[in-house]
Amino acid sequence: MRVRDYRDLVVWQRAVEFIAEVYRVSARFPRSEQYGLTAQVRRASVSVAANIAEGSGRATSRDLLNFLSYARGSLKEVESMVFVAQRLGFVSPADCSEVLRLADETSRMLTGLRLSIGKRNRKPPA
Repeated sequence: MRVRDYRDLVVWQRAVEFIAEVYRVSARFPRSEQYGLTAQVRRASVSVAANIAEGSGRATSRDLLNFLSYARGSLKEVESMVFVAQRLGFVSPADCSEVLRLADETSRMLTGLRLSIGKRNRKPPA
């Protein structure tokens, strides 16, 4: 399949699934966290797909690689906040298992895409 747009990227599609799952789980956080952890974890999850899209719209592969790295960083940020939410008793580990599974899968896909782009851009030895 030819990639014409960021929406064609399976990793972007997975990131959108990740966002939906983060929103589902974070809806269980206490109302008192509406402007704290809930807002932050949601912003970070949206940042994953947004960075993939923004990077794909940049002029160079180097820019794309940077934005894919930012997306992976946002994934790790969400993972950390999910563990904090569990530790605080806002949600159970079972509640977060799908968030963490999607985070891991998306992270692996981002790494694979970065490696693929890096290989494609290397010049063969003269």
